Amino acid sequence: MRRQLVLHEDDVGMCHGANSAFLELTGLGACSSGAVMVPCPWFPEMAEAAAADPRLDLGVHLTLNSEKQHYKWRPLTSPSRAAGLTDEFGYFWPDVATTRRKAAPQAVETELRAQIDTAYRAGIDVTHLDAHMGAALSPEFCDVYIRLGLEYRLPVLLTKTLSAYSPNDNLVGVTEAAFQRGVAEARAKGFVIFDAAIQTTWGRPRSKPIEPAYKALVEGVREGLTFFCLHFNAPGELELIEPRSAYIRTEEYELFRDQGFRDWLGAQDIDIIGMKPLREDLRARLGLSTPAKARKAAIRSAQ
Repeated sequence: MRRQLVLHEDDVGMCHGANSAFLELTGLGACSSGAVMVPCPWFPEMAEAAAADPRLDLGVHLTLNSEKQHYKWRPLTSPSRAAGLTDEFGYFWPDVATTRRKAAPQAVETELRAQIDTAYRAGIDVTHLDAHMGAALSPEFCDVYIRLGLEYRLPVLLTKTLSAYSPNDNLVGVTEAAFQRGVAEARAKGFVIFDAAIQTTWGRPRSKPIEPAYKALVEGVREGLTFFCLHFNAPGELELIEPRSAYIRTEEYELFRDQGFRDWLGAQDIDIIGMKPLREDLRARLGLSTPAKARKAAIRSAQ
């Protein structure tokens, strides 16, 4: 089996710099897919761009957390405090552990459904679902995650093992056995399971060169299907949002727009793919073959 790699931008819609990076790098062929955070302030800008260009490969980055210190977002559904989705100010909890402990699964399902429906109503040809900080695929909510993927006929990001899901740093305390229950359910329902998900080099100090670290990640991709969770961001407002770590995202963006790195990436014996082909394959197998039908079904369910 050949090596297949989805070059994916998480956190689209979080801020203007995330949106502009996604559009630029997609145009350069250095980003093959992205996912938008519907509750975030810059979602409307991204939705407008996606509605105008159906070629964009854009999913929904299902959002249950608002982790920045001074830059926050709230649920679309305005849940009561009893629903457990929000802190005392009405914002999503900053960490996944608190969301897992407090959020009622029914409230989670209502909120995530609203995020998907809003993306469709805004004109986005949604290609897939994945989970901001891994919250939506945690054991408490994974059945909701899979059910929504099945209902909307959209691929969901799950890996064969918890250890193969690199963003698992937010899933402290989740056991392999609990994770495997969700994987088994998704596989039984007909979803493709990724062999691995790798992510942005969050621990890289500013003094360490970025290119060798990312070349090592790409060279380490094994046979099968791998999801690369990247966090491109053009400079600008991000330095105010997360002043200590903005360089991680902005240097990643600069690397992938560099012609020399893109030439190197293109010379690797790896097939760069998006999520649209996986969506079309899923719909063909599940009996809903066209995006138009899926979108109409989603809009009907939202009415």
